[in-house]
Amino acid sequence: MRFLDGHTPQFDLTYDDVFVVPGRSSVLSRFDVDMTTDDGTGTTIPLVVSNMTAVAGKRMAETVARRGGLVVLPQDVPIDAARRTIAYVKSRHLVAETPVVLTGDDVMAHAQALIPKRAHGAAVVVDADGRPTGLVPRTAPGHDIDLFTDVASVAEPIPVVLPATADPRTVFDALVEANADLAVLVDADGALTGVLSRLGALRAGIYRPNVDADGRLRVAAAVGINGDVVGKARALVAAGADLLVVDTAHGHQEKMLTALRAVADADLGVPLAAGNVVSARGALDLVDAGATIVKVGVGPGAMCTTRMMTGVGRPQFSAVADCAAAVRDRGAAVWADGGIRYPRDVALAIAAGASNAMVGSWFAGTYESPGDLHTDVDGEYKVSFGMASKRAVAARSSGDGAYDRARKALFEEGISSSRIHLDPDRPGVEDLIDHICSGVRSTATYVGATTLRELHDEVILGVQSAAGFAEGRPRPGGW
Repeated sequence: MRFLDGHTPQFDLTYDDVFVVPGRSSVLSRFDVDMTTDDGTGTTIPLVVSNMTAVAGKRMAETVARRGGLVVLPQDVPIDAARRTIAYVKSRHLVAETPVVLTGDDVMAHAQALIPKRAHGAAVVVDADGRPTGLVPRTAPGHDIDLFTDVASVAEPIPVVLPATADPRTVFDALVEANADLAVLVDADGALTGVLSRLGALRAGIYRPNVDADGRLRVAAAVGINGDVVGKARALVAAGADLLVVDTAHGHQEKMLTALRAVADADLGVPLAAGNVVSARGALDLVDAGATIVKVGVGPGAMCTTRMMTGVGRPQFSAVADCAAAVRDRGAAVWADGGIRYPRDVALAIAAGASNAMVGSWFAGTYESPGDLHTDVDGEYKVSFGMASKRAVAARSSGDGAYDRARKALFEEGISSSRIHLDPDRPGVEDLIDHICSGVRSTATYVGATTLRELHDEVILGVQSAAGFAEGRPRPGGW
């Protein structure tokens, strides 16, 4: 990475402050760009989903890992629940999407509550032997329907049924021929295995799943710095977690370093991420304590009020660049955590030296995030909240006494409730992944890079004014 005039700016920069200068390129296609990362996470696209309760659940974890990313389960998930979630993710098919499954006796109210949990927009009705008998599509909001009608009476015929071993291209061609959007996949006995949409079949040919040594989807988990940190970390790895994140808002503190050393000394055999910090000294101290990945970012997240409450933090582009440069010679990597609002921000995080970009609130407004789907005058939405907010702190301190809970509730550095509306054009997390990866691939072609490391090494950046940033924003409605 270097700047256009050859001089590194003497002030800190956000993603909005910088732009990429196109260079001479021999890269013929965006599909010639390999987006595999090199930080030991196995990610084949540079996306990690933040360990936020409103974002990172089992549906998100399986879907993102199937497309090559990684989800970090929040630290406040009880260990038994974490075990179940990890086992669930590990059991998922690498190509077929997990269906919403109903029996003929289920009612439409049940169907309409479950179907929005999945982007493919339908439920499969099965018989007593698990064989598919029909499809129930999602009903548009406001459409009249008897919610107590049994699904068997309204289920539609299944247009395409194929073996689960069918090649995605074969599935796509069969759907085109049948003028259908969703195929049902079955095992050798005819029992339901999963479903695959046209888009899913296309994506299966573009993305590579993030899998462990046994060919199962990967999932990470976070632990805090209080209590039996090593015990919980050991339990999570025993449950199958592929990476651990030792996580606290202020990562450059003695309590963090002590907890991190203890987990590192336990030698659990998985990569170890820790954060958050924003300085080279903070990043190096975490690496010295045992981190292989440093989580960078204080205050740039959409649900975070830290900078307005405390004045603490640092513009994210400069924080990532400083920390990445500091730890690279130690063989460590950084994740750019927070401030990701556009595909360009992911590309710029990689340009700054990050191996992965962490995304939180942007993914909260998708079908796959936890929580129920609501509707208001502006459309469908889900509720998100910050992990230092009063709501999150209350969940983490539920085992404390009443006095301690009340005292902690006085201090809040995050938004406790925010409506994140689903983008009608990109309501699923895979739609957003397509959007992001398309942008990052294009950035690489403009730079002349075929890998993410080349993107960082070869990129030339300029610094722009607020007017420069505004000039680049599209105006589909004109002036």
